[in-house]
Amino acid sequence: MWSIKKNGLSMNTIQRFEELLAGLSKADKAQLLQWMARDLGKAYPGIESTPGVCGGGPCIVRTRIPIWVLVQARNLGMSEADILQSYPSLRAKDLVNTWNYYRAHTNEIDQQITENEVA
Repeated sequence: MWSIKKNGLSMNTIQRFEELLAGLSKADKAQLLQWMARDLGKAYPGIESTPGVCGGGPCIVRTRIPIWVLVQARNLGMSEADILQSYPSLRAKDLVNTWNYYRAHTNEIDQQITENEVA
């Protein structure tokens, strides 16, 4: 049996999902779709929290740059151009994702800023 990785899932896994979906009723599929939409609604592209990386706080993927660092840089008056110049691995869309994440998690990020100012 062959196995090709696609987005972290093997083709065998994807095929199994397709087979399982075929056996579901329309009501079950609708319920599954609602669950997936709720789950995806909590996702922020390009941002992840990984235990053991930067204290487990949200960071820009590929960089280990914490969201709180970028928000604090903006709070201190840095422009987006200045931030991108200071962090060459960042892309403009990373900042868009950061500001969206911050709007949804303001208290969490503000708390991380406060904790890191004291440290």
